[in-house]
Amino acid sequence: MSFDFDTPINRRGTYSEKWDRYSDPNVIPLWVADMDFAAPPSVIAALRERLDHGVLGYTRVPDPLIEVVCENLKVNYQWEVSPEWLVFIPGLVCGLNITCAAVGDFGDGVVTATPVYPPFFSAPKNARRKLVTAPLAHTGTRWHFDFDLLDKSIQSDSRLFILCNPHNPVGRVYDREELLAIASFCEKHDLVICADEIHNELILDSSKKHIPFASLGPEISRRTITLIAPSKTYNIPGLGASIAIISDAKLRGRFKRAMAGIVPHVNVLGLIAALSAYHDCRDWYAELIQYLSGNRDIVDTAIKEMRGLSVSPVEATYLSWIDTRNLGIADPSAFFERAGVGLSDGVPFKGDGFVRLNFGCPRSTLQTALSRMKQAVNNIL
Repeated sequence: MSFDFDTPINRRGTYSEKWDRYSDPNVIPLWVADMDFAAPPSVIAALRERLDHGVLGYTRVPDPLIEVVCENLKVNYQWEVSPEWLVFIPGLVCGLNITCAAVGDFGDGVVTATPVYPPFFSAPKNARRKLVTAPLAHTGTRWHFDFDLLDKSIQSDSRLFILCNPHNPVGRVYDREELLAIASFCEKHDLVICADEIHNELILDSSKKHIPFASLGPEISRRTITLIAPSKTYNIPGLGASIAIISDAKLRGRFKRAMAGIVPHVNVLGLIAALSAYHDCRDWYAELIQYLSGNRDIVDTAIKEMRGLSVSPVEATYLSWIDTRNLGIADPSAFFERAGVGLSDGVPFKGDGFVRLNFGCPRSTLQTALSRMKQAVNNIL
């Protein structure tokens, strides 16, 4: 490989949310979803060039960034997106909150399927909406929607459905049939859809393909707000550059009005990094996917060797959703932290008994963490 994903980079003492969380320096943090790899060299070079210029003034969205986003969506997903559909925002979580404020009225319902990324729960509450949840079903090794439970969860004042695809934390890439079923469900109940597709480029299963929800057809596009960002794929989440794609002019207007006077513009470095990520980093990206796929396989093999643990296949993301319920321990996150591995607790995802492991790290770091987990499990079984 021409890019180095193997050499660990010391992130302690850099104000890293991920690495400075634990007072014990012996804990390996594999929790929050940022990777421990340097950003692509082309991104670093573009940022350095902009910093060398010396002036960091107010900056509009570069026309080449708009062009490359539209071109990539067309080439990669056969999705024709007009430039005016793009609304640049300083973060995907920000987009979730704007969407909840833009759709419906105070007290209206926002529906989602669990387990899921915790801001799906907080964004409706922040907008004074009512959170409505239904659990995903788990059959064999596959997570999928339970439409009977979804139908039962719907109330007369439900206005918005938030979809996570690819799904964090269960790692699914929903296929066309599943997405069409969600589209039918939302049309039946007259719901706007917010599609969180931030992991759209992180497809690790070569037999799967990401399908943008809004690309299913013009009718579903008109009721969809799609959220994407380069932050996860190119490991630049600290620069805060995301995009809402909204084809319907009225819905886009509501989204912009919810932003007005509150949401800042994307900062200059975020824009420069996004442009370079989407334009210059195909080789780096290809090697990243190869490396992450190898890490995914290492995690799968290791978990299968640990009694009391199981994990479903990770089709996308760099996150494994590990079932610990057969271990019979009350707090699996604290259990593994005591063993020297910091994982995300499943409870904030509405996944009691699960932990989420981030394998976006050098292989040596991952193998050490998995060895510690195995030893901890062996000590209680």
